[in-house]
Amino acid sequence: MIYGEDHEQMRRSMRRFIELEIMPHVEAWEADGIWPAHRICKLAGEAGFLGINRPKAHGGMGLDLTYAMVWAEEIGRIPAGGVATGLSITSQMATPALARHGSNDLCSRYLVPTIAGDMVACLGVSEAGGGSDVASIKTTARRNGEDYVINGSKMWITNGVQADWVCLLCNTSDDGGPHRNKSLIIVPLDLAGGSRSKPLKKLGMHSSDTAQLFFDNVRVPSSNLIGEEGRGFIYQMEQFTDERLVVAARTASQLQQCIDYTVDYTRQRSAFGKPLLDNQWIHFTLAEYQMEIEALKAMTYRAASEVAQGGQARLLTAAVKLKTGKLARSIPEGCLQFWGGMGYMAENLVGRMMRDARLVSIGGGANEVMMQVIAKEMGILPK
Repeated sequence: MIYGEDHEQMRRSMRRFIELEIMPHVEAWEADGIWPAHRICKLAGEAGFLGINRPKAHGGMGLDLTYAMVWAEEIGRIPAGGVATGLSITSQMATPALARHGSNDLCSRYLVPTIAGDMVACLGVSEAGGGSDVASIKTTARRNGEDYVINGSKMWITNGVQADWVCLLCNTSDDGGPHRNKSLIIVPLDLAGGSRSKPLKKLGMHSSDTAQLFFDNVRVPSSNLIGEEGRGFIYQMEQFTDERLVVAARTASQLQQCIDYTVDYTRQRSAFGKPLLDNQWIHFTLAEYQMEIEALKAMTYRAASEVAQGGQARLLTAAVKLKTGKLARSIPEGCLQFWGGMGYMAENLVGRMMRDARLVSIGGGANEVMMQVIAKEMGILPK
């Protein structure tokens, strides 16, 4: 067990915040196709919820990753995956490398205001020609005097419409191979030469603003480099560890709600003279789904505990992400079947979960990539 009373106190505070500031507006945001990132992040920042496991010196709480798991479980209760994803990006996915490796000056300019909720962040890794194959990205940043000049584009960027800055993975040299020629650079999104697409229309995550970012000779000072030049691939792999565990904790809560909604519905809905839930196939299937969620949570807690204690848990984290991706597809679809025609209605929350959760087996490392990582950690494939 990784949670104590301090964790549960945070959970209660997070739940109150979500019920007060987010739940009443979710349906409107889904209909509008965007969430008010700056307003909600400002409220979350004032409450201390955007820097839970970030250093106190930069405005965070200085807590370990296990507290971020509680945070993720609670935002997973939001009945719109797009809102939870947007919060996750700005708090837990675009900032870990900056917090760990960024200079004090860089952190003061970007991490501190992001934790305070004065800035919204996004992460720029994927490109139209390179999603899970991170090593193949084409965006470049070349030194020119005291600046980097950036050219290229990034695709499927969550918060891309509203973000103030992007943690950008780009090629800063032609030497050392694809794992040693990359760097992470903080790039403000209001600079000359930078632009963004209109919001991209997606299968799910409707309240999450997603865009393509373009960079045409965008100049940023070399001081915006995170850590050392050429170590961006390594830094991003570290960020993926945080991302994958946050996604797992968040998704476990979403899947639990999917089951709970389905239990309530099938208990009330009668067919052939008895509640649907009395059918053995239905309650046995839901029981098996519950077992799978408990297994996922146990794996996630173990991995988070190892990382919080300074470990890397590469195999376990990849296994957690793979398990999450598989369950995010099987559980919502299976539950939806028990709703019958009602499940096919656009306003059905289980249907929304099925659309939103479909991204989990793609984003942050596709299922197939996770299997490759596991095989490498097992010694089956060369690293």
